[in-house]
Amino acid sequence: MAASDVQTSSTRRSSRVFTRIPVRAQGKNHQGRNFKQNSQTIVINAHGGLLYLQEEVTIGSELVLVNPATEEEQDCRVVYIGDTSDKGTRVGVEFLSPSPHFWGIEFAQQDWISRAPSDRPQ
Repeated sequence: MAASDVQTSSTRRSSRVFTRIPVRAQGKNHQGRNFKQNSQTIVINAHGGLLYLQEEVTIGSELVLVNPATEEEQDCRVVYIGDTSDKGTRVGVEFLSPSPHFWGIEFAQQDWISRAPSDRPQ
């Protein structure tokens, strides 16, 4: 893989915000058992976030996040599993459909719209 490929693949789709937001997570753990758990975010963006989970999940697992402040639900997919601490394992999730207002934070429009060339103004 060329160095330019690494730089391109690490480019983020949206701005990250380091903040703790309470969230409820539910889904199936790596053993296929249903779970529901209160958690908190570490980092959020317009496409998902990074949160702590006590349950073991696998890459590709589908979860439902619930914002307890609004009771809004958002389907998401596990895309990253990180270090484990006393707070749980750091788990990165991406939303399955755009939801720029799920976190209750206004992200810049360019953070959540598609960046495909056909979407750019002519």
